Amino acid sequence: MLFRPPIVLTRIFPTFIWRFFDQTDAIYITFDDGPSPEVTPWVLDQLDKFGAKATFFCLGKNAEMFPDLYAEVIRRGHSTGNHSYSHIKGWGMETGAYIRDVDTAAEFIHSNLFRPPYGRIGPHQAKMLSERYKIVMWEVLSRDYGRSISGKRCARNVIRDMRPGAIVVFHDSVKSARNLWVALPLVLQAIKERGWVCKKIEL
Repeated sequence: MLFRPPIVLTRIFPTFIWRFFDQTDAIYITFDDGPSPEVTPWVLDQLDKFGAKATFFCLGKNAEMFPDLYAEVIRRGHSTGNHSYSHIKGWGMETGAYIRDVDTAAEFIHSNLFRPPYGRIGPHQAKMLSERYKIVMWEVLSRDYGRSISGKRCARNVIRDMRPGAIVVFHDSVKSARNLWVALPLVLQAIKERGWVCKKIEL
């Protein structure tokens, strides 16, 4: 089970942001698929508890449905990014339709950051979106959405693989909540014990 992106992908898309190499004491925790009223408020409280900042790659349909919660993410000092409107896979999808979905999300998510759902994006789609967005991927994938992994194992794998400058992916979604509730506090505590800080992505 991979928790780091395959090297081949980082070579195919060298302009994507996979990690911040100039950082010596910062970790970049990110959350995909929210905002979710069942999960995001708890995430925000946990981040506040540890004095951590994060980046939320939101779905346009959720930002549209829960505008007050989306605004609360920003009010608490975090940054947001576009994660498409309907969580579509770029692979095998016509480029125009893919771009339109992202543009629809941009009506509700005002950010120059974009993360493709599933990390699946075609070269032509990437070329077009790179003209308007910084495409942010990740170095450590928590796999908190997995049913075959426990919250403690999820935390152990993230703690093992994270290093300064790493971009870590969690999900503030109902699907991932079972593992997230266990893993996130453990990861935030480990970051604190190592003397690192959690920063939001600003480009």
